[in-house]
Amino acid sequence: MPLFLPLDQQEAWRDRYRREHPGWRPATHVYRDLVARHLGPATRVLDLGCGRGGVMEELRPRAGWAAGLDPDRTSLAEHRIPDFPRACGRAESIPFPDGAFDLVCCSWVLEHLPDPRRALKEVARVLKPGGTFLFLTPNVLHPLLQANRLLRGTGRRWVPRLYGRAEADTFPALYRANSPRRLRALLAESGLEVCALIPVGDPTYLAFNEALYRLSCTLEALLPAPAKVHLVGEATKPWP
Repeated sequence: MPLFLPLDQQEAWRDRYRREHPGWRPATHVYRDLVARHLGPATRVLDLGCGRGGVMEELRPRAGWAAGLDPDRTSLAEHRIPDFPRACGRAESIPFPDGAFDLVCCSWVLEHLPDPRRALKEVARVLKPGGTFLFLTPNVLHPLLQANRLLRGTGRRWVPRLYGRAEADTFPALYRANSPRRLRALLAESGLEVCALIPVGDPTYLAFNEALYRLSCTLEALLPAPAKVHLVGEATKPWP
């Protein structure tokens, strides 16, 4: 049995969980709505780790100007918005000037960074005073993430098969900035003030059948908030 459920099946269980738990939303929806609330006709946005598309595919028209940064040249060449401004580079050395952006956003990026401290300092550098950093990342305190760390490499072997990705598009997860405590510390060191750190549960990853779905829902109800599987965060760069 694979460690994670294929995406199409997972979405079907999510639809059911949403019906059974009114008000619950997947972390991707929470993140998307948070990004949308920070956009306006004059907003300059950096999509950090943009890959082939992401949240800006839908939300770009709401921003004044948006650009992407990713270290993978193949992903950039195959971006689903052909005229989307994008650059090849790493979060630890963002090739934009100080104070270039009102908003920096990233999803499924922080867990891959070899040096998150340096990357977050770069985020703070390219933000204008009063600017916002939004992110979505796994929470290493969740039991599933703990298991994945123990079974090193398992997730990377299965993700391409389950989510239809090429193996070259599946990057190793290092989890060096992936607990609430660690994130708060790194953001503070970088000169960013945490406004919100939202834990979002999701019991569908192991819902291979009815019994496992019910078991996952029971475990989800027992998990304390700081150990939910995903973290959606908002931090700001203070005014001098």
